[in-house]
Amino acid sequence: MPSIIPSYVYTFFALTIVGTILICTFSTFAVSVKQDVETEQLKNLLEYVAAESCELISTSSVNNSTASIKLTMPPRLGENRYWIQFRNDSSTAWIEGGLGTTPVQTSLTVFVPGLVNASGLFISGYGFAELECQTQGTTTFLNLTGA
Repeated sequence: MPSIIPSYVYTFFALTIVGTILICTFSTFAVSVKQDVETEQLKNLLEYVAAESCELISTSSVNNSTASIKLTMPPRLGENRYWIQFRNDSSTAWIEGGLGTTPVQTSLTVFVPGLVNASGLFISGYGFAELECQTQGTTTFLNLTGA
């Protein structure tokens, strides 16, 4: 009779360990799925800003003109705030974005077609993002600000 009780205790501990491993595995998977969804939402948001900037560039092609639009942006992606900024070099412009409030590490990039000088930073919160396009001679300037 005394040998049966230790086998129950060992079985209980084994089931506890297996249950803990399963809970940790499913928790990690749930966090991974949530991060993938937030990253996809950020990518869609960057593509939205890129599309709106292309439309703004095409409509303000008149020399010495300025056009601006306000973009409706979500305050958060999931539970995280995010940032979006325009960057450029001598040949192309792009939009960078990432989760958090400080633009330190770029997680996503979407390129803007055409030769433009782009700058500006938008950090999520409550409000709009304002996209402004100025054409001076043959140079087009894009600026993104929080409104």
